[in-house]
Amino acid sequence: MKDIIVDPATKFSFEPAAFVPFKDRAVCERVRNMSGKELEQREPWWHPEFNVKVMMNPHPVLIATLFSRLKAASEAGRTFTMILGNPEPDTYIPLAQLINYFQVDCSKVHIFAEDEWADDQGNIAPETYEAGFVHSMLKYLVYQIDPKLRMPMENVHYPTNKNINDYSKIINDISQGGADIISTSPGWTGHVAFVDPIPEFVRDSVEEWLSLPAQIVTLHPMTVMQNSLNGTFGQSGDIANVPPRAATIGPIDVMRAKERIEVHALATNGTFSSWQRMTSRLVTHGPVTPLVPSSMLQTKKTQVYISDELAAPFECWEKVGY
Repeated sequence: MKDIIVDPATKFSFEPAAFVPFKDRAVCERVRNMSGKELEQREPWWHPEFNVKVMMNPHPVLIATLFSRLKAASEAGRTFTMILGNPEPDTYIPLAQLINYFQVDCSKVHIFAEDEWADDQGNIAPETYEAGFVHSMLKYLVYQIDPKLRMPMENVHYPTNKNINDYSKIINDISQGGADIISTSPGWTGHVAFVDPIPEFVRDSVEEWLSLPAQIVTLHPMTVMQNSLNGTFGQSGDIANVPPRAATIGPIDVMRAKERIEVHALATNGTFSSWQRMTSRLVTHGPVTPLVPSSMLQTKKTQVYISDELAAPFECWEKVGY
């Protein structure tokens, strides 16, 4: 059988679907072809302290970073503030175990949930919602810490109908100018928390975008689809079961933080398949734009860890299905 020869002049081309946030074909082609340690290469526009590291398993590094920062602050008698993503049982349970094992006093620790689901009317889900982010943070972190070491419940903060309009101010006031650390991982749209490429956040000016505070938003369709693959919604594409709106921190809360750490390591239940693989490349090596929200991290001191699996090359595999 003869090989099929494709004439470059007749190569099939198209414009991406209308709902795709970032459409620059040249940028996509460039970052698509990066893999492995190439992802650690610095871009000319990166902040001097924005760094990317590719490693076998970044998750223990995230846990160790959160614990070491918390422990050092506790031993110094300082207030320590963390903005945390959810659901994160695989991070929270070991972190709580380390706190208990080393008997770390968390009385001056404040934790903030990055976001929480909301219904179609903008009512924020209660902490009893099983698929909720606050539910996860309370169950797998706060309540796992020995009561004699645990932070007071007034130090556990999360978006509610009552506080959402002041949530960024609350974070800023308690942390005295910005959380000590924020831990993130980009969504399919490149979102950080639920800062999606949506009208509530897209601005012509990067400066204006980065100054926007916490608010209730209508989620991008890709974010709803992404979360239908999460374990909290059965990993089965049940998109009608995913809330359409959410409360989220704003870009200003990410920018104000004293330290940022982001992990790119999400795969579909341990397989090679990952919606985060291409997103990771756009976040780290594409332009800073509200169309890829986590790209904002390029403008600040940030450590990004990418797993070997996410840094692996990919291409058209004709014999591979879903």
